[in-house]
Amino acid sequence: MPHATALLGFALISLGIVLTPGPNMIYLISRSITQGAPAGIVSLGGVALGFVFYMLCAAFGITALLFAVPYAYDALRFAGAAYLLWLAWQAVKPGGRSPFQVRKLAKDSPRKLFAMGFVTNLLNPKIAMLYLALPQFIDPLGSSVLAQSLVLGSIQIAISVSVNAMIALAAGSIALCLTGRPGWLLVQRYLMGTVLAGLAVRMAFEAKRA
Repeated sequence: MPHATALLGFALISLGIVLTPGPNMIYLISRSITQGAPAGIVSLGGVALGFVFYMLCAAFGITALLFAVPYAYDALRFAGAAYLLWLAWQAVKPGGRSPFQVRKLAKDSPRKLFAMGFVTNLLNPKIAMLYLALPQFIDPLGSSVLAQSLVLGSIQIAISVSVNAMIALAAGSIALCLTGRPGWLLVQRYLMGTVLAGLAVRMAFEAKRA
């Protein structure tokens, strides 16, 4: 087992990341509003599978290849930063929309909802960066590194799935509440754009970990 301080630190970081607006949150909200909470929960199943994929990659050392290949880490870092800046612009540009604004989307089958949730999470730069940082929370002199990786990954999955489930279930009520308050929709858009832009800048200037 990882040290208690490592468990708590990783749990807090996982909570902070899932509460920060990003691709997963935007996708789950849009689906819940369009097709109802059950569709959001099915989509969340795909997102959860994406978390499992990342956890297994990190646990078996696949992500370590990024550090062995020159410039691979920087390429991922700058690509993730660019993607977050694009999301920020989509939020604050003239005519932009809040993820809580009701929009008409084609109703998809449960299989497609699940698959789209999975793909959305795989392309989520926030989650990729989180699992690249996983070795920082592992004690190489402690128990099995594989076991520690799986424990930390399981904590992240439990936190993220729980929070995202609450978001998916509450999305419809939040959207209904904000619909009659255009001022709050505007505040929410700019707040989300500011947070995403801040994450992008931090990611772009983050030094490569040793």
